[in-house]
Amino acid sequence: MIPDQEILEGCRSGERHAFGLLYNKYASTMLGICMRYCKRKEEAEDVLHEGFIKVFSNVSKFRGEGSFEGWIKRIMINTSLSYYHANLKHYFKTGVEEMGDITTGDEEEGIYNNAPSRSELLSLIQDLPNGYRFVFNMYVFEDFSHKEIARELGISVNTSKSQLAKARRRLQKKLLQTYKMQPNIRSK
Repeated sequence: MIPDQEILEGCRSGERHAFGLLYNKYASTMLGICMRYCKRKEEAEDVLHEGFIKVFSNVSKFRGEGSFEGWIKRIMINTSLSYYHANLKHYFKTGVEEMGDITTGDEEEGIYNNAPSRSELLSLIQDLPNGYRFVFNMYVFEDFSHKEIARELGISVNTSKSQLAKARRRLQKKLLQTYKMQPNIRSK
């Protein structure tokens, strides 16, 4: 596997092959991130492609502070949030039934016989109301603080805390009802 630094140098030099390597290396990971913020796989793919356009356009601005993958991840999160705000009026028309197949091909059984698969868990998260889902994803998966979430989403810190608590309660209730299990959703 080609190191990030070599790919980065190739991208900065405008080598098409390097852009392809970058996309191939990170596309599946970044699609997973986009899918956590989008209701449907097609939307996540649109966000992914828009995000990579931003990555390719701004690769020369990467200063080397932190990991290159983390920088790309942040662009994908911001692109997901922008996509949501730009398409807000459409979100109230799509239900979880219309999502279709959301699997990413890498299904794993949980440690319990009745535990949800990754795609089932993703479906439960995608079924959360938008505010709950965004705060939950940013706090649990992206490790944002409530202050950072508040700034990114334009909400108060207390609203962020409340949305997270409500998201956790809703997920716990759904997991208990559907799978007869209590989740271990970490808290800080």
